[in-house]
Amino acid sequence: MTGFVCRSINKPGRVIAVTGPSTMRALRQTSLHGPQDLHLITDAPVPAPGPGEVLIRVTAAGVNFVDVSQSRGTFAGGPQPPYLAGIEGAGEIIAVGEGVTGLEPGAHVVGVGIGGGAFAEYMALPAAAALPVPAGWADEQALGLLVNCPTALAALKPLGALTAGQTVLIHAAAGGTGQYAVKMAKHYGATVIAAASPAKHEVVSALGADHVIDSRRADLAAEVLRLTGGAGADLVLESAGGTTFEASLTAVKRVTGRVVVYGLAGGEAPITNWDLVYKHQIHLIGLNIGILSQAAPQVFGEVMDEMFKLLAAGVLTPVQPTTYALTDGPKALAELEARTTVGKLALLP
Repeated sequence: MTGFVCRSINKPGRVIAVTGPSTMRALRQTSLHGPQDLHLITDAPVPAPGPGEVLIRVTAAGVNFVDVSQSRGTFAGGPQPPYLAGIEGAGEIIAVGEGVTGLEPGAHVVGVGIGGGAFAEYMALPAAAALPVPAGWADEQALGLLVNCPTALAALKPLGALTAGQTVLIHAAAGGTGQYAVKMAKHYGATVIAAASPAKHEVVSALGADHVIDSRRADLAAEVLRLTGGAGADLVLESAGGTTFEASLTAVKRVTGRVVVYGLAGGEAPITNWDLVYKHQIHLIGLNIGILSQAAPQVFGEVMDEMFKLLAAGVLTPVQPTTYALTDGPKALAELEARTTVGKLALLP
């Protein structure tokens, strides 16, 4: 057995020794060939919290497209194999590192560690990236509050400048980020055109979308133009990439239209300065929520403040994710990559 040491923040100076196993079950990525090379191991070392970190006993780990991108080596600056996968975890704090204040053992948090390790029984998280699980929410229901929800909110408001009466096209509307985006856009008084595969239309309609269209239809841009009387959408939330990216640029209003790009599930798509001058006279905005939090902390703080207001107002309510056993992690990632899933996905250690 290995002992963990944490400091009790409500009794200054007192050190509490917490004992636990020295090894744990975890999912390790062994190549950059995708989720097929994500394997369960039973002898991963249990991490110890460093300065500014908390150690959690993971009760649920969020599955994100970042995990797929890292497994294929397409995530900029991503880890090199072999590595313990998973960036998003929720669970109970069992130890805190030096310098941590405001969090204590026994509290339940959800957090993000871009270095990975969430697909495991224990995870070390930066305390600054750990959020208390809202009262009345289960740990797995809080997954997404530091990834999906802030991404959707940043795309809609500070970056997308959405206002009441405007029209927004939301790609992947049935996904974890897309569902948050639909709910919030409707709350802000927008007309929502949601794109999803036909099997997911009922789910998206139930969220309040005004129009739900087939995300893979060849005339997607033409359909958006028809629905907007030829004007185009004021804002597009673009996470599809690939050939759909061109449709997004065509479907948005000339000159005043905004396209916020935060994903590339369908692959990369080129655009040139010639395109922006002569073909697509639009506002093209890139969004990575991790970079936003680091490079523009004031903007990120505004996003989180607004999210807390929406939580308090009941606009955002807990949603049960689709859950998989930890051993089924490769299957969960493969299904997410194939875009056959709906809503948030979670692994349960």
